[in-house]
Amino acid sequence: MIRTIILILVIVLVLSFFGISIQSVVNSPTGQENFGFLFDLVREGWEVVKDSWDAFKDFLASLFQPITFGR
Repeated sequence: MIRTIILILVIVLVLSFFGISIQSVVNSPTGQENFGFLFDLVREGWEVVKDSWDAFKDFLASLFQPITFGR
């Protein structure tokens, strides 16, 4: 947790050193498009992982169903 906070602070300092304003990047139309694109990628990736996990759980459930003979 502390590593993450320190990493974020270092990134902000580096961006400040190069004169890059995070607020202007986020508020710019290009920044909005990029963040929207990344959000869509993350959402689609999550759906793939979720669907794969559900299919795997169904597969495991089918392996461990009791076997019935003739009834």
